[in-house]
Amino acid sequence: MNKDNKKVIYWLLIGCFLIFLMVVVGGITRLTHSGLSISNYKLISGTIPPLNELEWQEAFELYKQYPEFQKLNYNFTLDDFKSIYFWEWLHRVLGRLIGLVFIIPFLYFLVRKQLSKPTTRKSIILLILGGFQGFLGWYMVKSGLIDRPDVSHYRLAAHLGTAFITFAYTFWVALDLIYPHKQTINKGFRNLVRIGFGILLLQIIYGAFVAGLDAGFIHNHWPLMSEGQFMHHTVYAEQEPLYKNFIEGKSGVQFVHRILAYVVVLIIVFIWYKARNLVIDTNQLRGINLMLILVGLQFILGVLTLIYQVPVWLGLSHQIMAFFLLSAMTFTLHRFSK
Repeated sequence: MNKDNKKVIYWLLIGCFLIFLMVVVGGITRLTHSGLSISNYKLISGTIPPLNELEWQEAFELYKQYPEFQKLNYNFTLDDFKSIYFWEWLHRVLGRLIGLVFIIPFLYFLVRKQLSKPTTRKSIILLILGGFQGFLGWYMVKSGLIDRPDVSHYRLAAHLGTAFITFAYTFWVALDLIYPHKQTINKGFRNLVRIGFGILLLQIIYGAFVAGLDAGFIHNHWPLMSEGQFMHHTVYAEQEPLYKNFIEGKSGVQFVHRILAYVVVLIIVFIWYKARNLVIDTNQLRGINLMLILVGLQFILGVLTLIYQVPVWLGLSHQIMAFFLLSAMTFTLHRFSK
């Protein structure tokens, strides 16, 4: 048996699960508007929530000093504050837990010499990604503590996008150990899957733009943005210069997210169609079929989320399905890359 064993694989897969859980809690935090409830950052002491009424009141008084309370939630009671505090606290605690789950076993495996040099290098990259993700989380929160009661949608997209990339890379490293033997691949088909993977990541980023701008609460019609309009006139009339409409305007960002949804579906259907003419193994076939099923479910969830104006459970389901779809595409790409 080589140095990379089952324990290392389990460690990486547990890390994948925790990142998934982190994204789920992060989605709830965003959808319940809880992300700005904790306005300071304390690495150690911040792990423990307020334990008595005095500590809760102190935390609430701190919250009152920032724009979200002053401009939006000025009628909040202490009980209201407690309800949003919980999700942000849980999100941060999970982040610390993920750090420990990655660092401590990594050092153990390193000391016991159970990691090969390639896996050691990949694990160091994972640690860097995890640390950068934590930094982006606080950098995102800071943007909502200055003059407006909301975080920058750019920083939200960077935070969420890095979480998805960190998960995909962790999963990839685990797959390297699960399937150590190389196989014959079709490079043209692999490049097609790579393109699909890139488009899916872009769509995830635009999903974060939609969330950050609350762009899912307008144009709640499908397939047209409004009655008789495929592209609502506000798509190109909100901002100057024109390109800003598609990265900062609510209507423009939603329009791009709609169009990318069709593109993602079409390219995955095309991947499935092209695969029919290839000689592929069972795992490759499973990955492609799973992608096809998941993209269909994701498209339906996206439409329902829009039509029903982003109820928490639908918005969360849509985000979770994006995670599953990225997992399936990562698996498929790996099976055509090794």
